[in-house]
Amino acid sequence: MDSKPATDARSPAYRDDRNHVFHSWSAQGALDPVVVAGARGSRFWDESGRSWLDFSSQLVNVNVGHQHPRLIEAIKAQAETLCTLAPYHANAATSEAARLIAEVAPGDLNKVFFTNGGAEAVENAVRIARHHTGRHKVLAMYRSYHGATAGAIALTGDPRRWGAEPAMPGVVHFWGPYPYRSSFHAQDAQQECERALAHLADTLMVEGAHTVAAIALESVVGGNGILVPPDGYLQGVRELCDRHGIVLIADEVMSGFGRCGEWFAIDRWRVTPDLITFAKGVNCGYVPLGGVIISERIAESFRQRVFPGGLTYSGHPLACAAAVACINLYREEGLIERARWLGDAVIGPALRELQQRHPSIGEVRGLGAFWALELVRDRDSREPLVPFNASGAANAPMAEFAAACKRLGLWPFVNFNRTHIVPPLTIGEDELREGLAMLDEALSVADRYCV
Repeated sequence: MDSKPATDARSPAYRDDRNHVFHSWSAQGALDPVVVAGARGSRFWDESGRSWLDFSSQLVNVNVGHQHPRLIEAIKAQAETLCTLAPYHANAATSEAARLIAEVAPGDLNKVFFTNGGAEAVENAVRIARHHTGRHKVLAMYRSYHGATAGAIALTGDPRRWGAEPAMPGVVHFWGPYPYRSSFHAQDAQQECERALAHLADTLMVEGAHTVAAIALESVVGGNGILVPPDGYLQGVRELCDRHGIVLIADEVMSGFGRCGEWFAIDRWRVTPDLITFAKGVNCGYVPLGGVIISERIAESFRQRVFPGGLTYSGHPLACAAAVACINLYREEGLIERARWLGDAVIGPALRELQQRHPSIGEVRGLGAFWALELVRDRDSREPLVPFNASGAANAPMAEFAAACKRLGLWPFVNFNRTHIVPPLTIGEDELREGLAMLDEALSVADRYCV
């Protein structure tokens, strides 16, 4: 018997959702969504007034928190001036957003192609790389997520790709570094770096480096575990790309715009890619926006030939006005530096302290406001708390842990056997510690499954 409440006993918003909204990544009949009535700062609440501290930043995009007045005012002002425009025109909001994005990008990345989100950004970055090089193959990591459109999902290296196969041809996956579960039997991070780079070099050899247009990677892997690359790895990938004339695409959709304590995560290692894909934190999702930041060298190859791509809403004025306000907010409120401080002074130390108390925590990893706890049944064997891609009864321990968080008033970000700690960069220290205390309590659920 279905234990869910009958739709006619719920609010009109709930009834209309269940009757008419087709949700992503879901079996539609299994859903019982929270009807969110409002949000402010680091919290959101439902129609009954029950609230949650947002440790997920929704989908790791609400970097400046919910309902920030400066972003709202910027959107209102732009709406009164110019709501929409075809992308072949210029306008002040789009031009200023591009200038500000180019200012914070590394090296000679000085041109911006705007999209509506991250997946479209990845699609267009691949198209740019293929036309620039005249090659067709693209290498991407296993344990990655690049979006759900046809090309972006082909690059994705996790089970979300399976339902879209057969996928776009020309994509080759390789193993990236993951010292905790090394594919290379490495003993430490340095050895992991060396062996992962050797594996990538071998992959290029057998695929034919002269056929490879681009290597696309998340500077810090996001949804697949917040995998921070060992020092030297991204430098090594850059060297391989330079050696073989390959375009390096840094996917910064989740890790960019302060999330890792830098404008872009790759800045931490002082590596300049050829293309950067962005979305999420550029304007925190207040209006959909993404894009590709393009080096002068690559942009030059399209000076006299047409770039074969475009979107009706590319450079949308409302979205770009929000981006202008958001980038200025990052600067004026010191949010990039604050994210770094949150990671170094609060989140990292607190999570390592939790690890001492909870046998279910196998590893703590992250930087800035971008952290993960890898949950295990046995620290010695590193057996995951739930199997890879678990569902149904096999996923019960993680489902129970997530439910415990929500009962306590904490909205978590969970994936596979991990919980991610990714609050807004604006979260107050007291709120952050409140959320960490709720996480501490919820982890007792996971501990019950430890051997």
